[in-house]
This record gives sequence, structure tokens and C-alpha cells, in this order.
Amino acid sequence: MRTNGTGGTGTRGTGTVDRRGLLKLAGGSLAALGLTAAGCGTGSGSDGGIVTIRYAWWGSDDRAKRITRTIALFEKKFPKIKVKTDFQPYLDFWKKFNTQASGGNPPDVFQNAVGFLRKYDAKNVLLDLRGQVDAGNLKLDGFRAGLEKFGEVDGKLLGVPVGSNSMALVVDQAVFRKAGITPKPGWTWDEYYAALAKIRDTQGRAGDSGMFSVMYLYDMYLRQHGKAFYTAEGLGFTEADLTAWWNKAYEGVKSGIYADPKKVSQARPKSAVAAELAASEFTWDNFTIRYTSEGKSQYGLAPIPTTDGKRTGQYLGSLMLSASRRTKHPEEVAQFINFMVHDPEVARIMGYDRGVPATTAQYEAFKPTDPVNRQIAAYEKQLVDTGVLEPITPHPAGADVAEAAFLRIAEEMALGRRSVPDAVQQFFSEAKTAFGS
Repeated sequence: MRTNGTGGTGTRGTGTVDRRGLLKLAGGSLAALGLTAAGCGTGSGSDGGIVTIRYAWWGSDDRAKRITRTIALFEKKFPKIKVKTDFQPYLDFWKKFNTQASGGNPPDVFQNAVGFLRKYDAKNVLLDLRGQVDAGNLKLDGFRAGLEKFGEVDGKLLGVPVGSNSMALVVDQAVFRKAGITPKPGWTWDEYYAALAKIRDTQGRAGDSGMFSVMYLYDMYLRQHGKAFYTAEGLGFTEADLTAWWNKAYEGVKSGIYADPKKVSQARPKSAVAAELAASEFTWDNFTIRYTSEGKSQYGLAPIPTTDGKRTGQYLGSLMLSASRRTKHPEEVAQFINFMVHDPEVARIMGYDRGVPATTAQYEAFKPTDPVNRQIAAYEKQLVDTGVLEPITPHPAGADVAEAAFLRIAEEMALGRRSVPDAVQQFFSEAKTAFGS
């Protein structure tokens, strides 16, 4: 997920921000921060009334620095709780976590995403935090837009959101302005394709970076047609559906409204929009910050095209904090999660690094002053105010494997290594295995 992620995590294979490229950007070294990874095999402990909990997450050096500051603040306010930290790039994080979980020694508390809830719940890894809510150690009031329900699966509270994001179209504002295009809420797919063609014809640039593997955009499109990428048990679409979607992507490349996938691949880890190969691409709204740091233009957010001029199929995604079912300190873990999602100072430190703050207290505590973050806040406010947001279906166990397959196969197809029929067949075969059906 681009997870973030769903999750908050981003997913692009032939677009500019593919997961691997993004994760490469998000990689960081513990040594650069002077941090020590939590040791394995010892679990959480206490010494003289001091409780130690282990906290792990994925992300960049900048995220690690921010989180380190929030932990220092937590330990000052809760002097009897110490926090050991560990962070990795996204893929390395999950490899290590899976090893720890399989060995019965996962971190006490860790960053999580919707694609992993059912998977690790089925493996009895995740703590149902509902008991800590009932005990008063964790508050679920004060969340924005119903986000407190984002981590609920089958009546259990398996994660608590720290931020929110949603799919958007990131645009090179200068190119769109020169082409005379102003996307507005409710614009249709036909209008979107016409805009890309106009950019190609008047600006000499592809209108979009491509959509072969933008999994969460495909989910939006399916939702506009009464379906979804996932159901609670598996896939929510057919081989015919995916064939039509990928054929449309191929047609876009041939006509020049989508960027050449090979050039997009060569530009990584730089985004195709910042590399001036395309004028726009679909990604998570909070990823907009990276374009300003990479490119020379001004970048903004445009709405998701619609089928009927109304329904976008959007929902708020979120990174979450989850707890281990094996933790020896559930009360302290709950207090830590509660602090991280409610304390206003945490929001001032983290900003929009993990999305727009999930709780009202933190949302109001951090008022962005830079243009990009202000656009992100305005974009999500518009989604909430217009009532287009829908609930997300909790991803089935195996969704992470299916998503990885989707990304890999879509890229192989985009680069000419697979035909559309072969790619569709291969994906459904791997997804069937992932879901155990």
C-alpha cells in the first residue's frame, strides 16, 4: 500500500511514485540518528518500577527524528515508562516484524496499516485495545470524520489512527494553467482524459504518469461502479474488470496522454511529475510534499474524476498504532498510544508527516503555514464537508501479498514483459493463493 499507507503507503508501478521507489526514498539508517534497535528475545521489562516498551515503525530519517522528539516528550510526562525504538524502510520493517511475530517476540507497539490488520489478527499477534478503552487508558473520543473506527475489524479494535490521507491528483500547476485547465470537484473521467490530451497537444508533455499499478485509484474507480478492490474475503472485481482497466492504461500510453513507462522507470526515485515527464499523477494527498522538494515547479491537488459527477469512491486512509497481544504492559502501551494520538504537542512536532492529524485536538494544534500543507488540509476538509467519503472495507488476510503481486505484475506489463491477458491471469492466480482460495 502505498501505506499508508494504506495506507498510507503509496502504490504506483508505472506512475512516478511506485512503492519501491517511495520506500527507497523513505529508507533511513539508525546510525545516522544514534538510535539503537530494540533487542529481540528479551521482551518488555521493568527495573525498579520503570517499565520499558518497544516501539517500531517504518519511515525516513526525518520521521525518525520527529518521533524521537515525541518519545522524549512522552517519557518526560510518564517518567516510569521508557521506550526503546526501532525503525526501518517499509519492506525491511515488515520482513523483520514478520520474523519477530513468528518467533513470538513482536514489538509492544508498532506502526500499522489497514492491509495487515486481518493478517496479523488471524495469527493472534494483535491486541484488542477495546479493553484498554473500557479501562480508561485509551480515549476514542475527539477523532475526525469517524477515523476512530478505521482500525476496527470484526468488532475488535486492532489499531488507532495517527493521521489521515486520501487519494488525489497531484498536478503541475504551471502546466495545467498554461493549458487552460482547472479541475473541479465532480469532473468526469471523460473530462479528465480530454484534459490530458489537451496538455499533450499544447504543452508537449504527457498529461499523466500512468495508471497501470495505482491500486488505490483502481479501488476508487471500482467503488464508483458499486464494487471495490477488496471484500472481507478476497477480491471484489473480475478478470474482465481488470482487463478493461489495464487495456485503458495501454491505450493511454500509445496515445501519449500517459508517460512512457520506461522513461518513468529510468527517472526513479524522482517522480515523473518532478522530472517533467508528466503533468500529473494520482497518489495520496500527503505525498504532495515530496514534489516540491524534487521539482522546480509549483504543485497542487486536484479532485478524483467521477463516473456520474458525484461519487468519487473515496475514503480516508490512515497509518495506525497497534499493540502486541503478547505485551506484558498493555496499560502502558495504551497510555503511549493515547498520548501519541491526542497530545497537541505531538502534532506540532509531527506536522503532516503521517497524514493530517486524526484527532481534533491535534488537528487544531498544528496549523500549517506553508502552501503545500495548507493545500492538503483544505483538500481533506473539502472531502469531509462535501460528504463524498465512504467507509473502507477492512482488507482480507493476504491483502499485502496480493498488493505486492499487483505492483510487480503491473510493472512487468507496463515495461512490455507481459501482455494484458497474461498479466491478468497471473495476478488472479497469485491472489487466489494469497487468500487461500
